[in-house]
Amino acid sequence: MVAVLAHALAVIRRDKFGGAIDPGHVAAVALYHDAPEIFTGDLPTPVKYANPAIQTAYKAVEAQAAARLTAMLPPELQPAYAALLGEPDPAVQALVKAADKLSADLKCLEELKAGNREFQSAARQTRQALEDYRLPELDYFLEHFLPAFSLTLDELQG
Repeated sequence: MVAVLAHALAVIRRDKFGGAIDPGHVAAVALYHDAPEIFTGDLPTPVKYANPAIQTAYKAVEAQAAARLTAMLPPELQPAYAALLGEPDPAVQALVKAADKLSADLKCLEELKAGNREFQSAARQTRQALEDYRLPELDYFLEHFLPAFSLTLDELQG
């Protein structure tokens, strides 16, 4: 889902806002964005961003995990995957990060739609985080596409 959403955000950036970005590349980076967690595990967001020292240390651990993972591949494949796991472009990283948070928000919406009120607080927090990103393509997605995720199948066919 993160890859699909990242691709959509990149298409919106390119086609709606004239940004020079490759949606296919953004989607590929998003496909592998959590791959280093094979070694690191998933550190909860509140811990990961508790303070700058923890955030910096965790980024270093993630980079080491990505390098370790890449080193396990046959040498001829390493450059292709190293480029995805260690994407240096902040624009690509911003879209992948936004897509990851958007995916979490959609999970909250799905749970709330199913009557699971345990996700109310998480839904408020993720929505606020999305609004705080201040990415035009994300704002566009939230305005034009997100409302459909709260609809039933009957309402979608409308």
